Amino acid sequence: MDQSLRRKLDRITDILWAGGVTNPVTYIEQISYLIYLKLLDEEESARELKGRLGAGGSVRLFPQQAERFRWSKWRFRSGNDLRDFVRDEVFAYMASLVKDEPQVAEYFRDAVLEIADPNVLKQVIDELDSIDFRKLGPDVKGDVFEYLLTHLGQSALNGQFRTPRQIRAFMVEMVAPELGDTVYDPACGTAGFLIDVVDHVLARYSEEPEELPIYGEDWLERHEQTLDEARKEIPNLQTYRKGSGEKIPDWPRFEASIHGTDVSRSMMRISMMNLVLHGIRRGTLKCANVLSEMSGLTEDDRHRRYRVILSNPPFAGQVPRESLRQDLPTRSKKSELLFLALMLRSLAPGGRCAVVVPEGVLFGSTRAHKDLREKLLREYELLTVVSLPAGVFKPYSGVKTSVLAFRRPTAKPDEGRAATGKVWFYDLRNDGYDPDRIQAGGRPETPERNDIPGLLGSWAEYKASDYREPPGVEAGAVLDSGSEEPRCWWAPFDLIAGNDYNLAASRYRPQVAEDVPDEDPGELIREVLAIEREIAAGLEKLLEEVK
Repeated sequence: MDQSLRRKLDRITDILWAGGVTNPVTYIEQISYLIYLKLLDEEESARELKGRLGAGGSVRLFPQQAERFRWSKWRFRSGNDLRDFVRDEVFAYMASLVKDEPQVAEYFRDAVLEIADPNVLKQVIDELDSIDFRKLGPDVKGDVFEYLLTHLGQSALNGQFRTPRQIRAFMVEMVAPELGDTVYDPACGTAGFLIDVVDHVLARYSEEPEELPIYGEDWLERHEQTLDEARKEIPNLQTYRKGSGEKIPDWPRFEASIHGTDVSRSMMRISMMNLVLHGIRRGTLKCANVLSEMSGLTEDDRHRRYRVILSNPPFAGQVPRESLRQDLPTRSKKSELLFLALMLRSLAPGGRCAVVVPEGVLFGSTRAHKDLREKLLREYELLTVVSLPAGVFKPYSGVKTSVLAFRRPTAKPDEGRAATGKVWFYDLRNDGYDPDRIQAGGRPETPERNDIPGLLGSWAEYKASDYREPPGVEAGAVLDSGSEEPRCWWAPFDLIAGNDYNLAASRYRPQVAEDVPDEDPGELIREVLAIEREIAAGLEKLLEEVK
């Protein structure tokens, strides 16, 4: 995405901010409405061209009597006429397309134009009209929306904040989605995990995928470096890959494999637009409270199983017991336990899951905590617990978190045998951002301090053994004096089971032996006795003075 496009996007957000639309979630949602209307107009133009060339009779989005609702037909209006027409008629028409374009209708259902000032609306429309989305590839369109979403990094409204890209990236790498895998995020927010899965698969099916720093494609421009030059300077620079996916044989099938839900309709709309601009028009996104009996999910939704699940669900809050879904394998009211239970239930045999959990899930002493951990270890194969840095979600939350990665066996374990043999623990101390400082609403970059590339290197070794030989030393080992603090270690199932299924990484951390003192023990004892005599003499003297 070039600088001129960034400047246009900055002008749009500045116009909305100055016009009183200051909530980032709101103004991103409002921009997404208008972008969608422009995209639909461009798509209609493409269908018209195909019709004139005799390339098939595509169903028109705007049949003759509805031409007036097209972006190109009303964008020249101004004043109250423009605002009222878009608010009262265009949105209503889009929401009415339930039969012909159900996804469009769902997107605009209950949509409200909140740009009250018609002059502000006109300025935003003029700026968007100058962007020809048809000439932008899916990667650039996706970058447009990702750039807008950076504004959410400056707020955490109603608990909504984005999972940092560096964390999402290694979680996606761990579960390694394949073409054909159904992918699900039950608390998808802005669809960050789903977009990363799309990028991961597209890169694998591209002739020449591009490798970029985790800090964004403009990071190299700002540092006036090539990737090779940056790597020489920073050997552990974290990167990700992007590509066009031109080798994907069945695009509709790929689109249909993407699934997400979120309790917030605003988040659902934002995530849908994020996917649309990344080329995924037919992903399945729903606004639903997946923990509730009155969730809005169909029976098919409830019984669907997924090959890959990735999520960072809400940590706080409790669900009223009367509202809880009856089919979840826990009766806890805590949302973090309920979401983990939902993922266990929703994972298909042979499927993989990576999820962010608060540390309390790992060592909580309630019956619900212990039962859910026991189920995870006995019926599923828990592969790793990655302890994240304490400040990874600053400035929004200081809660200590970890990532669990596990898979569901294709067949039930033998009677009395647990699916998990060994659990690998990794202590991730640095994630490429300063853990203590906050600057411009976020943590400053520290690319030279990033343990994630090392984690992924060790994970590759672990995976090569089919997760039978975890790197590092066994829990309880005592390392030689002077050894470095270990980054990773493993514990057998029996040891964990004997500790109430406690999964806190620190519980099993190997110890480094202390240096044996060179001094003569007898001399040390004599020194201690001399000190004791001095203390005793001082007390005797004090006693004489107070008599």
